[in-house]
Amino acid sequence: MNEKVRILYLAAGFILVALATLGIFLPLLPTTPLLLLAAWCFANSSEKYHRWLLEHRIFGSIIRNWQENRCMPRKAKIISVSMILLFGGFSVYRIENLYIKTVGALLCLTGLFFVLRIPVCKTD
Repeated sequence: MNEKVRILYLAAGFILVALATLGIFLPLLPTTPLLLLAAWCFANSSEKYHRWLLEHRIFGSIIRNWQENRCMPRKAKIISVSMILLFGGFSVYRIENLYIKTVGALLCLTGLFFVLRIPVCKTD
């Protein structure tokens, strides 16, 4: 792989991890899809950072479970849907600008659609 492309993947991976970390606290920023993209970027750029992300004490299990089983633990699914509805709904409710409110509502609905489509892990 071209060294410039590798560096771009690596930088994108770190930016995505940073955004995913913010997504834990910001309701309209999705954490899991950003982590999955970061894992993909690291897989294409650095085995060291890919392994770091897979072994991370907070993020690692989410990514490993998705990569191995393409499923989501029931507890995580309930928390995700609850947080989207609670914080996303509250954020959309508080926004006064109709265009921003519409974009926020569409992001929440997209997140709900994505999370609800993921099967619950059988080991739950």
